[in-house]
Amino acid sequence: MAKLDIQSVVKSFDDKVVLRDVDLTVDLHDVVCLIGSSGSGKSTLLKCINLLVPIDSGEILLDGEAITDPSVNPNDVRQKMGIVFQAFNLFPHMSVRQNILLSPVKVHGVSKDEAESRTHELLEQFGLLDKIDEYPDRLSGGQQQRVAIVRALATQPDLMLFDEVTSALDPELVAEVLNVIRGLKEEGMTMLIATHEMGFARDVADRVCFLDDGKILEHGPPKEIFSNPQQPRTREFLQRIVEAGRL
Repeated sequence: MAKLDIQSVVKSFDDKVVLRDVDLTVDLHDVVCLIGSSGSGKSTLLKCINLLVPIDSGEILLDGEAITDPSVNPNDVRQKMGIVFQAFNLFPHMSVRQNILLSPVKVHGVSKDEAESRTHELLEQFGLLDKIDEYPDRLSGGQQQRVAIVRALATQPDLMLFDEVTSALDPELVAEVLNVIRGLKEEGMTMLIATHEMGFARDVADRVCFLDDGKILEHGPPKEIFSNPQQPRTREFLQRIVEAGRL
């Protein structure tokens, strides 16, 4: 059974079609990277999966359950998946500890002791335990993004969604965040990642999907997509990436 199954999903904002009949399957332990120009629909797709944006038609299934059915409680779905955005979205008036504990305890009803134990374990794993009582403005961008990832992992999700998580970071901080994601892959986490980091997608993904104008124009193993793209638009996009020195 597929961990995530997206079937004929369509989404428009006013008269602009942002997703056009998107079909995508992400199997258990798979890492799938979404690539494409800004505005191609990558972020919208992730928000639809996390039920932050309602779809117009089609269906999204998680472990065989149609999570886009109106009767489904979004909070129950979000306990099974974590999402991390390019903006860290940490609460500035809360410490690292408080930011991470908020969702498991207040939303998902995990006991404070259990959530505290998980928080310590994750912060230690990602080299942040000494920052547990700091506030976000005392942390570097890379540290804030790692805290955001820890916060998403604190509910013990089965699926992680990453939306351009390095876009807001200085170049020297990008590697530390990508290394965290590499570590999650080694642990077998199922992930769907929208990224502009082509080298990272080539090295980490099991499959790469190229989105253009709201459609998945081409998909396949990274070696196939980056070395021998079949679609002219994919070739044009990757040529520009190469010329910009980003691949």
